[in-house]
Amino acid sequence: MIVLGIDPGTATTGYGVVASGDARGHRLIECGVIRTPARAPLAERLNEIYDGVCEVIQRHHPDAIAVEDVFYAHNVRTTVVLGHARGVILLAGQRAGLAIHEYPPATIKKTVVGRGAATKEQVQFMVTRLLRLKSPPQPADAADGVACALTCLLSANIAKLRLKVIRVGDRL
Repeated sequence: MIVLGIDPGTATTGYGVVASGDARGHRLIECGVIRTPARAPLAERLNEIYDGVCEVIQRHHPDAIAVEDVFYAHNVRTTVVLGHARGVILLAGQRAGLAIHEYPPATIKKTVVGRGAATKEQVQFMVTRLLRLKSPPQPADAADGVACALTCLLSANIAKLRLKVIRVGDRL
C-alpha cells in the first residue's frame, strides 16, 4: 500500500509518499514541499497547492491520502485559510478516487513519537528512525507529511492486528 501524507499550509504544504513494508518496515518513496508565492492572492495559492498535489498523485499513484486535520489557531483567520488549503487537497484526493484519511495533529504526534505534544524536532527524529533514513526529511513540513502517511500505515497495521486477534478469539 502506498500512502500520500500531507501537512497542509497556504505558504508551504509538506508531503511524504510512504509504502507499506515487509518485515523490514515501511519505505519512504519521496517527500518535499509545495511552496506558493507569499504575495499571491489566495485563489492562486490554492490552485498551486491543488496542482502540486495532483502532480504527486500522478507520479506515485498512491492508494490513499492522509491529511493533517485543522488545528485551532489563536487567529481565526489562520484557521479558516488553512481550511481552504485542506479543501483543495481533499478535492485532489477525491477526484483521484483515493481513500481519504484525516488525523488531528496530536494523533499524528502520538502515533509517530508516542506523545501528542511532541515537538517538530521529535517528529523528525522518529520519522528518521522509523524509516531508517540517514538524515531527517527537510524541511520540517516535509517530515510532518511523512509522519501523516506513517500514521495512516501504522493505524492500518493496528486494525489488521485487531482483526487477527478477533478471528483467533472466535476459534476458542
